[in-house]
Amino acid sequence: MKTLLSSTPVLWFLFLFNLVVAAAAPFVVEGVQGVMTAVGMGVVSLGAGVGLLRGQRSVRHTA
Repeated sequence: MKTLLSSTPVLWFLFLFNLVVAAAAPFVVEGVQGVMTAVGMGVVSLGAGVGLLRGQRSVRHTA
């Protein structure tokens, strides 16, 4: 499972999908629930983005 979650296509999907949901959540869901959804999805998106950056660094160093 770790190999699947750390693959580049999955990280890109997690990054972009969660970023879009985080941006749209406050407009779709009213109140605190929308804000908390945006925060949670934003954290997941940032985590996937960090994973993408770490993957690029390791590829550059091995080449």
